[in-house]
Amino acid sequence: MRKERDSLGVKAVPDSAFYGVHTARSLDNFNVAGEPVPLEIVYGMVKLKWACSKANQRLGLLPAKKANAIVQGCRRVLAGKVVDQFAVDVFQAGSGTSSNMNVNEVIANLACVALGGKRGDRKLVHPNDDVNKGESTNNVFPSAIKIASVELSDVLLKNVDALVRALRKKGSAFAGVIKSGRTHLQDAVPVTLGQEFNAYARALEKDVARVEQAAGKLLELGVGGNAIGTGVNTKKAFRPLILQELNKVTGRKYRVAKDGLEATQFMTDLAEMSSALKLLALDLLKICNDLRLLSSGPNTGLGEIVLPPVEPGSSIMPGKINPSICEAMGMACIQVVGLDNAVAMACGAGQLELNTHMPLIGCNLVKSFRILDRGCAMLAKKCISGIKANREVCRLNFERSAGLATVLNPRLGYDRVAELVKESLRTKKDLRRLVLEKKIISEGELNRILARSTGPNL
Repeated sequence: MRKERDSLGVKAVPDSAFYGVHTARSLDNFNVAGEPVPLEIVYGMVKLKWACSKANQRLGLLPAKKANAIVQGCRRVLAGKVVDQFAVDVFQAGSGTSSNMNVNEVIANLACVALGGKRGDRKLVHPNDDVNKGESTNNVFPSAIKIASVELSDVLLKNVDALVRALRKKGSAFAGVIKSGRTHLQDAVPVTLGQEFNAYARALEKDVARVEQAAGKLLELGVGGNAIGTGVNTKKAFRPLILQELNKVTGRKYRVAKDGLEATQFMTDLAEMSSALKLLALDLLKICNDLRLLSSGPNTGLGEIVLPPVEPGSSIMPGKINPSICEAMGMACIQVVGLDNAVAMACGAGQLELNTHMPLIGCNLVKSFRILDRGCAMLAKKCISGIKANREVCRLNFERSAGLATVLNPRLGYDRVAELVKESLRTKKDLRRLVLEKKIISEGELNRILARSTGPNL
């Protein structure tokens, strides 16, 4: 163990640790969530430290040798070399001070070693005076959450796009499969199975647009605003220089917040992203529930589609297959809705010049991204791509439904069709059979009417 001192006194720190005294205290103080701040947020802070060190160097406030050592330390962290050094619990001081200092100390000690010194040697590189120069947790931490969210949105949207393509592919494959539509879970007018799958795809395309729009707002960062966003103790050029350097590191187009105080106090842009993820989850939940209904049975339910089997469905009923992927995805979606509720409450829970629930906001956002990313990949690969249409069941269900009666209205008139419906109920013969037996319409004409029944032009 080595001894390190801070304003509270002396504390022992493991010799092997790259973190320092502040982190050691935080590890002792906080262990409620039982999980550390997500690495995606840690890496967001590291990228900001990189950018700030270069901005301070350009302003003549940090010697090149020291700035380069800090950048070298940042590179090592981002390369995953010291992952075990970031273990501070999620539920900590509300601005994320413990995690910011954790990052400062690790980078400072990596820089010290790179310069030939020892861990804990603050004379070579100081975690506050050098790594955290011109910064405050109050704007570094929320800026890091935004960086993490922007990057995670890219990953998520690739898998949502793949899911959309899988749905569109099934939409084309099932374009000719006429079936009964249903409203209120009751028979309604005809639709094709392909139209149903294309509707699913369109819903997710709109979700993609919402996530992209929310991500665009997260490009505005309050970093460099210091304690409350006014930029106290920094030069006017500091903030724009940080963003220039950050954009070099990330390849993005981050921009300086129009109002530094607003960016420090209000987490609403993060709430909007969380809400966009929730809406995506709700659409996915609806799709999964539809697939479960359409595949129900298979002998005593709707049975209009067949989901790919992924595991035996029962420990007691041999041969039973359950819609396991849809059920797993449904639970994932419900979890995201719950996480969004926590994010929303935390975003509204700030007071005066600071939101004091940022670690919770960041942690839940990252969790939602991770869940939806993996869930969409699972749904596309393990479910959608292997779905088959039970064409015969779709046809029979449609011919027995009230939808056929609606389709015949323009050709035969309401009263005549109503009589046929009554006869169908009395004789247990479907409308198609009655119409053909009575030679009211030829089979060819009936097939043409059915073929046009799912579009706007009858």
